[in-house]
Amino acid sequence: MNSADPKGLFIDRAVRNARQVADMQQDDSSIRKAFAFVEEHGVVLESGRGPVPSLADAIAGELIRGSWWGHQKGRDIFRATRAIRDSSDVLVCRLIDGKITFVHRRLWPALVRLADRLEPGTLIAIREKHTASGAHKLVTTPFPRWVPVTIREAARKMSETEARNSFGDWLPISHRRKTARSR
Repeated sequence: MNSADPKGLFIDRAVRNARQVADMQQDDSSIRKAFAFVEEHGVVLESGRGPVPSLADAIAGELIRGSWWGHQKGRDIFRATRAIRDSSDVLVCRLIDGKITFVHRRLWPALVRLADRLEPGTLIAIREKHTASGAHKLVTTPFPRWVPVTIREAARKMSETEARNSFGDWLPISHRRKTARSR
């Protein structure tokens, strides 16, 4: 202790600030890794089991039994999934078994190309809006209203085979093309 800081308050504050900066850097690194995971895989579940990887499991470094909220890395999972949900490069929808699914922008043209072969409602975009009270409200945008013009154009140029190959065998597509009336 020095005479300018007899109780060591400045030192304590500096230590707390250094810890907060370290936590923020770790959060930033975790979020970057989460984005890289989504980009690499193209389609991932927020959590749970399915035919594609789970972001929550990837962050936890193990298969999570039960809810990720109670996992020791639950806070990291929450921050990363909320950052992903806020990204304009990721479609948040319920593509796989009604579960929250993240689809990276690079696969949007293929997804749009196959839209008439997917179950209705699977391509509704989901966003969280933060209200003035601090609550979170889900806002949905129906397909194709959320699709940018450039993605629509790229989808038109893509063959159905090319689009299917972008996903693999797990994508739940119908063999019967849906018409505007059957939707």
